[in-house]
Amino acid sequence: MTKFIFVTGGVVSSLGKGITAASLGTLMKRRGLNVSIIKMDPYLNVDAGTMNPFQHGEVFVTDDGAETDLDLGHYERFIDEGLSYHNSVTAGKIYSQVISKERAGRYNGGTVQVIPHVTNEIQESILRVAKGRDILIAEIGGTVGDIEGLPFLEAIRQMSIRVGRENVLYCHVTLIPYIGAAGELKTKPTQHSVNELRRIGIQPDIIICRSQFSMRGDMMDKIALFCSVSGESIFEALDEETIYRVPISLQRQNLDALVLRKLGMEHDGTAEMGDWLKFLELGECPKEEVEIALVGKYTSIKDAYLSVNEALSHAAIHCGAKLRIRPIETEEVERLGAEQVLSGVHGILVPGGFGSRGVEGKIASAGYAREKRIPYFGLCLGMQVAVIDFARNIAHLASANSSEMDPGTPNPVIHLMEDQKKEENLGGSMRLGAYPCRLAEGSRAKRAYGGRAEVMERHRHRFELNNDYRARLESAGMRITGVYPEKDLVEIVELEDHPWFVGVQFHPEFLSRPLRPHPLFRDFVLAAKNFAALR
Repeated sequence: MTKFIFVTGGVVSSLGKGITAASLGTLMKRRGLNVSIIKMDPYLNVDAGTMNPFQHGEVFVTDDGAETDLDLGHYERFIDEGLSYHNSVTAGKIYSQVISKERAGRYNGGTVQVIPHVTNEIQESILRVAKGRDILIAEIGGTVGDIEGLPFLEAIRQMSIRVGRENVLYCHVTLIPYIGAAGELKTKPTQHSVNELRRIGIQPDIIICRSQFSMRGDMMDKIALFCSVSGESIFEALDEETIYRVPISLQRQNLDALVLRKLGMEHDGTAEMGDWLKFLELGECPKEEVEIALVGKYTSIKDAYLSVNEALSHAAIHCGAKLRIRPIETEEVERLGAEQVLSGVHGILVPGGFGSRGVEGKIASAGYAREKRIPYFGLCLGMQVAVIDFARNIAHLASANSSEMDPGTPNPVIHLMEDQKKEENLGGSMRLGAYPCRLAEGSRAKRAYGGRAEVMERHRHRFELNNDYRARLESAGMRITGVYPEKDLVEIVELEDHPWFVGVQFHPEFLSRPLRPHPLFRDFVLAAKNFAALR
């Protein structure tokens, strides 16, 4: 019988429910259990694919092409397991399924209601992922008390009836705010949050308290008394220097042991975290500093390039380097010039993106890296702008551009994919998910991947390198070192006369793991480290 852990949050958003769920998943998996994690978002968007980065942060893409909440990235990185379309559930997806069934007559003409039809659909989405798993962790997005989240909370309340209360554990993440003027931590918001959850019909089994400072024993006693939980069921989640310390902190408080006991899953020993601790130790004593310029148009948004930042961090720790990321707005490059904005960096990374705003700043950044022989890594659009710069300035293709940015360009070295020309909808219609890439002999890419002939990488794009220009670009010195063999699509470009200059059409950041950095990020950071040593 699968056991279910439901993670809810109270008081405010952005408390770290996703990191809590991911940390629980890590501890359970490292006890030898078969674990998966679901994110359940109450917004009416069908998925995250069309959501504004200013509001939502990055869109995380799975192997099967699902455009999901960024928390799925945390889940994959922590439990080191690929997730899928079914691991991301939104209210929009649930309501679409219910309405489709109603239109097809699946409800036999009955009145369709939130209870039981919507709540049943939510439960079915949980049970679908739970098949064959020892433990299924489900994070409920938003905050307890939000109107849009009520159907999800009602669904997980009903789950305890459906599968048995002994097979369900409710974990509530809440805030213990510090009032600076009084010099005190306050438990009252937590009390109110738990009371709201209890009013809905859910009694939390475990309360995890987010705080800047450690709580006194009497404060925990107060929470236990007013929230009807035992003292041993209250845990602290203090601010950490890195999110990867959270599983260790929770393990030291015996969270995983208590969870298993409450679920009737007694296990001997502890979660094996030796390699995880070694990773953390490596990150504490880096030798050389490496500064990477991240050139994008959403760098002011903390989570817009979350997976890129994490992949750089994984690689830097592996390479024994202290990472400093210099966020650069593309429009700043356009306004001030690449020399002024990028001077002194040891590597330049241009991530993916869409639209024409700031694109000339990205092109200029790629050109600056090419001219100054600074290690360059271009992801998706970052590859495309490198091609545009090379086409304009080395291959002498006048006014070369992407047809996305300039539909009238005389030299569309980047153009709309043939499969995309008939697409009308924005959501879920791009080239999405994992596709194979065949690697060229003697290339940097093939060396980075350990000599493998073919790799699988995740994509999210509509435009591609125009094959009509391949011969011209290659004759000028740009090497095509990775292709999608089925349709001969360009996946990787390199500059042969450059210390390290690689552009990829895919998104390798989605496959980087703390203990297993992505090989291209690793080699990029290593090249930047070597460049720094020569300065």
